[in-house]
Amino acid sequence: MQSLTLAVKIVLFLLLLGFAALNSDNVTLRYFLGLQWQAPLSLVLLAAFAVGLLIGLLGCSLRLLRNQRELRALRLQIHNKQVNPH
Repeated sequence: MQSLTLAVKIVLFLLLLGFAALNSDNVTLRYFLGLQWQAPLSLVLLAAFAVGLLIGLLGCSLRLLRNQRELRALRLQIHNKQVNPH
């Protein structure tokens, strides 16, 4: 199983390396107030993917924290009912 995982990682790395090599042309991103940034297309795509990933992880982690807080409160209610049954 580990050799299969390693093979998949190597193939994925080679595909991404080939993509970066084929898309090494510079692109210009223009922002407001005349700001601009020039970088290779593959780097711009990687940066956009990373920002999207971070935003998605932040959204999921906030939801996870809220669920853990609710679960803790429910467990406390169950524990209190077991200790003091009325």
